[in-house]
Formats: sequence, structure tokens, C-alpha cells
Amino acid sequence: MGWLEVRQRYARSRVGPFWLTISMGVMIASIGIVYGTLFGQSMEEYLPFIAVSLVMWGTFSQTVVEGSTAYISSGQYIRQASTPKLIFVLQVIWRNLVILAHNFVIVLILLIAFGVKDWATLPLFVPAFLIYMLNALWIAMVAGLLSARFRDLPQIIAALMQIAFYVTPIIYRPKAMSRFSFIVDFNPFAYLIELVREPLIGQMPSALTWGVCIGMGLAGWTLALVLTGRYLKRIPYWI
Repeated sequence: MGWLEVRQRYARSRVGPFWLTISMGVMIASIGIVYGTLFGQSMEEYLPFIAVSLVMWGTFSQTVVEGSTAYISSGQYIRQASTPKLIFVLQVIWRNLVILAHNFVIVLILLIAFGVKDWATLPLFVPAFLIYMLNALWIAMVAGLLSARFRDLPQIIAALMQIAFYVTPIIYRPKAMSRFSFIVDFNPFAYLIELVREPLIGQMPSALTWGVCIGMGLAGWTLALVLTGRYLKRIPYWI
């Protein structure tokens, strides 16, 4: 269902879903050159940094935002047929993974162009990415369930994710917030983005980063499963 939705979105287009890659590439080049110049960064280091940050954050934020409307937008299917409800959240995850696969081409090109800083850290990206997406999934599950009950919540979630983009070290490095370091220290999204970004740019995620992200996943999945088990059957009545 997720793959079909991506194909339909770009039906009869010669480039197809690779328009996603082109638009993301233009964004990375624009932001990278402008902010890299403003921050006095070396383009050799800053472009891979900003590429990984924007690509991974885009996947996470879109999963959460679209997850909040997963049940609402699929209301006609839920009301007409007895379908496993979680399939609509999983559809969101799969759709954004397909989009990530297209956008990740940019990251690979930049890593090849500027060289891999440390091959030893690259394998860590696999478990880091798994933890990253598991956190995105439980947030999407909770957001979708609560949004089906409280219809103002999707707009609130979209606004919060927009704010999170600016207060999370995505276009700037975490150490740049030395004066207001608490913004990074107490920002759970900062740990998540750092977890998947550092292995690709040749750095080792700290034990604190691993611990915070794994702890978030365990606590979040406990909450998501409890809420889902209790309220999932009420979704057809809420929508």
C-alpha cells in the first residue's frame, strides 16, 4: 500500500519518485552552502553532516506527522472492512522508508565524493537506524491513536515537529549551542539524530546517546502497546 501510494503520486512522470531525490539534493546544496558559509564550516565536512541530518530528520518527522493522521485518512477503509488497524501505521512507515531509500542516494554520493572518515563506525549505522525507526514507529502509533480521538492533535504535532527542527542540532553542530547547552542536553530528538548521524560521518555515538535512545524505545513501546491494546477497537467509532 505504501509503495503503491508513492507510485501513484508520481504517475506518468519521467523521473518518477526520483523527484524526491532532486528536491532534497537542491535543499541540501542550498542550506549547506549558505549555512556552511555563515558558520565558517569546511564544505568537505559540513555537506555530509547536513545531508545525513536532513535526510534522516525528514524520514523521522514525516513518519510522526503522517502517523498522526494514519487512521483519520484511512477512515473509509476502517469503517467498511475488518482490517488490522496497525497496517495503516505500518503503511506510513513503509512509505517513508521508500522515500528515504531515494533520498539516501545523496548521502552515498557525498560520502563517496568526500571520502568515508572512518570505516569502523559505518557498521554501527545498522543497529542505530533500527533503534531510530523503532522510536519513530512507537511515536507514530501513539500519535495516530490519540489523534483519532482528539482531532486538533495532528495540527499540534505538525507544529511541534517544526519547532523541534529548529531546536535540534540538524543544520548546526551540537557544540554550537554551548551558551544554551540545555536545549541539546534535554532534547530527546538531539540524541536520536546524533545516533544515526555520527556513524556515517566517522564518529562514535557516546554511551549516553545509545542509552537515551534505547531507553526511549523501551519506555515508548511499553506505552504504545498498552494504549493500542486498550483503545484500538474504538478507532472505528472515533473516526
